Amino acid sequence: MPDLEKEFRARRERGRKLLIPYLMGGMTDDWGQTLAAVVAAGADAVEVGIPFSDPMMDGPVIQEAALRALQRATVPQEVLDGIARAEAPVPVAVMTYYNLVFRAGHRRMARSLASAGVSGAIIVDLPIEEIGPWATEADAAGIDTVLLVAPSSPPERVERICARARGFVYAVARMGVTGERGELGVDAARVVERIRACTDMPVCVGVGVSTPAQAAEVCEVADGVVVGSALVRRLLEGEGPDGAAAFVGSLREAIG
Repeated sequence: MPDLEKEFRARRERGRKLLIPYLMGGMTDDWGQTLAAVVAAGADAVEVGIPFSDPMMDGPVIQEAALRALQRATVPQEVLDGIARAEAPVPVAVMTYYNLVFRAGHRRMARSLASAGVSGAIIVDLPIEEIGPWATEADAAGIDTVLLVAPSSPPERVERICARARGFVYAVARMGVTGERGELGVDAARVVERIRACTDMPVCVGVGVSTPAQAAEVCEVADGVVVGSALVRRLLEGEGPDGAAAFVGSLREAIG
C-alpha cells in the first residue's frame, strides 16, 4: 500500500497541490469504478467512507449516501474488499466512526485496513485524549491516523493533535457538519496558519469546499483540499463514474 505521508510530502516538494475526493463505500454498485475514475481524473488520494448509522459529523448529503449503502446491506468488510479490488495507485484513507472500530477491535480493524491496501484512517469522533490504544495498533499495521483541527481547537490542543497526526493534518474549514457552502469565510486560512505553527506535515482543508474556485482558494494557503458532499451529491443524482471524473477533473484543473 502506498505510504500516505511519504507520497504527500513528495508531491508537495514537486509543487503539486493535493486533491482528495471523498466517496461513500457501497452506496452504488459501481462505486469501485468511481474510485478508479476519480484517480484517473487527478486525485492524489481518495477518502472512502465506511457507512455508519449515526454519522454525527456528516450533513444531509453524506447521510443519504450512508443510508443508501446501509440499505444495500453494506458492511465494513465489503468496503475494504472493494478497496482491495480497486488496487488504486494512490493512497486510500477510510473515514469512519469509532463505534465500528471498537466493535471490530483495534488490532483486527488496523490489520484489516492494511490487508485491504488502505494507507490511512480518519476516525472523526475519536478524541486525542483517547486515541492511544487505536494509534498503537494503527502504527504497528502501517496505517496513518489522520487527525482533524477545527476552528474552535485551542492552541495547546492543536499542538497535541499535530504531534500525534500521521499522513496529513485535516484542517476543518468551518464549524458544523459536512455539506456544500456558498462561501468558506476566513476560518480555513486561520486554521491552516495555526497548524503550520506546530508542524511541517502536509495540511489539507475540507468540510464545505464545494467548487473548483473554492478549492483553488484554500490551496493558496494549504497543501491540498478534500471535497466530499459536492461529489457525493452528483453521485446520488446518478452522474456515475463519468460525472465524478468530470467534476474531479475540474477541481484538478482549478488547483493545478
